[in-house]
Amino acid sequence: MFLFTIVLIVLILLVVSIVAGNLFFVVKQQHAVIIERLGKFNRIVGAGFHAKIPFIDRKAATVSLRTMKNGFDIDVKTEDNVTIGLEVSAQYHVSYELGNAPQESGVYKSYYMLQQPVAQMRDFITDALRSSIPVYTLDEVFAKKDDIAKDVNATVSEQMAAYGFTLVSTLITKIALPAEVENSMNQINAAQRTKAAAQDLAEADRIRRVTEAKAEAEAMEQAGEGIANQRKAIALGIKDSLEIIQETGVGNDEANLLFMFTQWTEMMNEFAKSGKSSTVVLPTDFRASASMFEQMIAAGEANEAGNVPPVPPVH
Repeated sequence: MFLFTIVLIVLILLVVSIVAGNLFFVVKQQHAVIIERLGKFNRIVGAGFHAKIPFIDRKAATVSLRTMKNGFDIDVKTEDNVTIGLEVSAQYHVSYELGNAPQESGVYKSYYMLQQPVAQMRDFITDALRSSIPVYTLDEVFAKKDDIAKDVNATVSEQMAAYGFTLVSTLITKIALPAEVENSMNQINAAQRTKAAAQDLAEADRIRRVTEAKAEAEAMEQAGEGIANQRKAIALGIKDSLEIIQETGVGNDEANLLFMFTQWTEMMNEFAKSGKSSTVVLPTDFRASASMFEQMIAAGEANEAGNVPPVPPVH
């Protein structure tokens, strides 16, 4: 009798646990549970503690309300007949709208109206991209990829809304080119950069040449001013020297000849000291003239008489 009582208690506890397990349940945050009664939709419950009729009601599905992400690889052709591969990332979630009746809610539609939502979304996105990309060239696809993604997102959002899904965003994360096209684009880019570098170098060389020419012109101008000032100083020195010589009572002609002889003597002394010059001017015939000074006097007298002797050759 005692053994029978124990077995009965165990059976009662087992039945109670089974019934309790089917009677009470907990729904996690950001989830919704669809309850069916005898195979027919009954209600949708949200996060929290709930109860159902055991063996009559059942949890048909647990639907996540969190945002999900899927990536797709899609091949499309541009206006200039270049086939490119697009990596597309889609962020979506079950619609939070409840509607006027449970059958109009996003949870109901996502479970009962669409069996493979991810595959259907891929088809919608592929169709939208293959309709929009062919109107753009390859360069335009790179430049306007964000605008293209926004247009695709707007189009697919309307289509997925009918099945209880909200498409948050659609991103084109990568544009893959055929190897030969990518090599050609790299070569074009390299050629453009080489051209720009050559133009910059040519412009820099032009600026350098102009600057050097301006600097040379300014240097020549400064040199000319220096030579003019030097000659002016020499002329003033000669004038002062002649005036001093004339004050001693020497005539103009003799003073000029004396000054010339003095200059020639100083030149010869400098030549003898340095020893670096290779050319010197000497009288043509030392036998015909007693001295250089006498030859200069004779030249001066001939000049006054209007009979200028020929210039002696330089040795």
